[in-house]
Formats: sequence, structure tokens, C-alpha cells
Amino acid sequence: MRVTVLLLALCTIAFHATAAEDAQPQEASKTITLVSSLPLTGSSKGQTEAMVNGIRMAIDEVNGTVIGHTIKYLPLDDATAQRGSWDSAKEQANAASAIQDPDVMAYIGTYNSGAAKIVMADLNRAGLAMISPANTAIGLTKTGAEPDEPAKYRPSGQVTYFRVVPADDIQGAQGARWAKDLGAKKVYILHDRELYGEGLAKVFRSTAQSIGLEVVGYDGINARDPNYRSLVVKIKAVNADLVYFGGTTQTNAGQIAKDLVLGGSTAKMMFPDGCYETAFIEAGGAEALNGRAFITFGGLPPKQLTGKGAEFVAAYEAKYGLPPEAYAIYAYEAAKVTIDAIRRAGVKDRAKIVEALRQTKDFTGALGTWSFDANGDTTLTLLSGNTVTDGAFTFVKLLGSEKTAATPEVGTPSDAVTPGTDVGNPVVPETTPVLEVEPKSPVHAEKPAPIGLLVVAGVVALLVVILLLRKPKA
Repeated sequence: MRVTVLLLALCTIAFHATAAEDAQPQEASKTITLVSSLPLTGSSKGQTEAMVNGIRMAIDEVNGTVIGHTIKYLPLDDATAQRGSWDSAKEQANAASAIQDPDVMAYIGTYNSGAAKIVMADLNRAGLAMISPANTAIGLTKTGAEPDEPAKYRPSGQVTYFRVVPADDIQGAQGARWAKDLGAKKVYILHDRELYGEGLAKVFRSTAQSIGLEVVGYDGINARDPNYRSLVVKIKAVNADLVYFGGTTQTNAGQIAKDLVLGGSTAKMMFPDGCYETAFIEAGGAEALNGRAFITFGGLPPKQLTGKGAEFVAAYEAKYGLPPEAYAIYAYEAAKVTIDAIRRAGVKDRAKIVEALRQTKDFTGALGTWSFDANGDTTLTLLSGNTVTDGAFTFVKLLGSEKTAATPEVGTPSDAVTPGTDVGNPVVPETTPVLEVEPKSPVHAEKPAPIGLLVVAGVVALLVVILLLRKPKA
């Protein structure tokens, strides 16, 4: 009888131990996921694949871990084959999937400012940090083209969007000043009617007028038109000596360059950083661009970088067998500052990571020493002017500086001046495919046997021993 009572008591203990354990919360995932949303389909593929490679390099440098968690990287594509560029539905789907995944702690993107505009408010409501390596539209962070910018992107009232490149209020103005330095007197301004391109064109026009350049034309184009011959006739008729296009490779910059040359215009051409990619030279053709196309870029070209920037370029070439596209280093820097913010937050918590990003001051990275200001903008403002020579980009000068290609000390990101802005293109070899970074260790440690089951096993073993020892009286 006593044995039976003992057995019942021990079984009751085992039952409650098992129930108590089941009531405990499940062990939190030991994975931190970083998502990027970039157009990996279409003519920007070379540029964005290089950006993905840059992010992967940043993760590899910390051995794929931070604050005791494995870093998982998901490179999402926000483009479609039909459009050949970013697509609003794809971008919204990418953001929604990131918001719903509790392991996602940062959204690295977007490449295009128009895509950012679509998802910024949703990511802000979710308290998920968004760090762009390439957006430059002014209104994303400060008063812009629309009266309710940037407040409408911040429904929570908090800044959760950051970018590591200078905005277009700097690039457009410096482009106009460079046009005057190049000898232009009459400028014809074109834009692609998109957030990024039209914003740049407006700043260029405003600055051009303020410094004495005559604006002889201002038109928005249809980026899907097969040619712009009739527009070239207008440009020639007003004797424009420089044509400025606010747009990207994907919005037909190459065709504009071709048609200007084929139409007999002798005007110089200027394009923004959205055309600073190999795909632009391929689209426009070296013969049309050599010596007459000038491209502004929000930072320094890879070959002009020094210090940590030069180290990144060398490491990239060693790993992938070709030089990085211009924005690879910005994606790398975005990932580096994100990982650093997670480290400083010290916990897997979206709100604390956003706050750590806001507190980023004097970050020393591949782009130099810089901070995020109260709007989430980088404090870096350096831009460069480039041209096309023999079918390749050639550095000309720092804009806003007297330094030129002949100045040996050009490009000192380690001293707080550096690169950055909105779109470029090498072909990643088949031997180095862009893949998700897999965790180097299991997401969860093997779960030990439940305490309750161990107690039950112990009870059974004890009962067996008691029964063996309890021999009947002779």
C-alpha cells in the first residue's frame, strides 16, 4: 500500500513538472534576419548583384553572427521581368513579408527612390529599420516635392528610415555648377517624370537659373518611347549647348544620348548617378558617350577610394574576380552600420535597433567617418564628376572642390569625405552566384528532454528497484 501511495505521489510530481514546463514560453529564435529589397531583374541586375555581394561581405566579416545570434540574409527582388525594373506590387510584398517575420530586424533598400516611397510608411508603422544604400530623392527625409513630405512616411512620428548616400538637393545643385564650369550657357533639361529624376531636374533648374545659366527648355519624357528624335529637333532649334537628363539607365538615358548624337546635336550631355553604371554605357554606346557625357555621382568612384574604402575594393576583387560597381560599397556600408547598431542595441528588438541607428555618430567605415543626422540622412556630402573615355567611366573632379583627376590626394573617405546615391553594373561570374547567406550553425540548439519526462522515467526506475527489494516474508 505504501508503495502505491509513493508511486502516486511521484507521478503527481511528474505530471505537474511536465505541465509547468509546457506552460513556459518557447525559446526565442537565435536568428537575426537582414532583408534587402533591390531590382535583381532587368538592366540594373549587374549593379544590384554587386550590392548583394557587398552585403554578404559585411556579414562574412563578423562571421555571420551578432549578439550571440546567427545572421541570416534574404536578398529579395523587387523587379519583374515584364517591367525590367522595380515593381510596386513586388516592393509591397517584400515589405509585408519582412514586417510579418519576427526574426527580421532590418530592411536594406530600396535601390530606387520611387520604390522607397511606397513602403516607407508601412515599415515605419511596424517599427522596422529601413536603411537605403541608394535612395536620393529629397522628400524621403526632408521637405520635398509634395507638401506632406516627409511626414507622410513617418506615421508613427518617429524616424525609422536612414540612408548612407547624399540627397539630390546636393547632387542637382552641384551638377548645375559643374555645367557652368564646363562652359555651358544654354541648358535644356529633361526628366523621366519619376520621383528621383524629376526631383533632380527641379533642383538643377533652380540652381542653373540662380547662377546665370539660361534654361532654354524643360520637358518630361515618356521612358517607354522608342526614340526621341522630335525632341532633339527642339533642342537643336534653341541652340542648347548642354542637355541635362534627370533619370536613370532604366528610364531610357542611353536612348536619349544615342538620339542626340544621331540627330546632329553637338551639345554636351550630363546625367546623374542613376546612370553611373556599366549598363548605361552599354545602352548609349561608347561612340555616343565618349568625351561628351558627364555623370555626377554622390561620392567617389571605387578606384578613387582610400583607407577602408580601398580595402573593400581589393577584397571584393579578390573574392569575385572583378571590380565592384559603384553602389556595392554603399550596400556594404549599409549592412555594416546595421550590424553595428544591432551590436550596440545588445538585444534582438526592432525598437532598440532603430534607436541605435538614430544614435549613430562618428561611424568609421568604408565611406569614411560619418553620422546619421536627425532626419536619417548621412552627414557625408562629397560628390564627384565623371566622364566616359574609351567606353569606361573616368574620374574628372570632386564637385564643390578644386581637386581634379590630376590631384594625387583625391578621395579620402577615411577623413570623413566620401561617396554615394540612386542607381550602376558588373556581371557577377557564374562561379559566384548570389545566394542567401545560410546560418553557419543550427537556428536552435537541440532541445533537451522535458523535465517532466525525466521525472517520470525516474519514478519508473525507482518503482522497479522497490519491487525488487521488497521480497515477500518467508
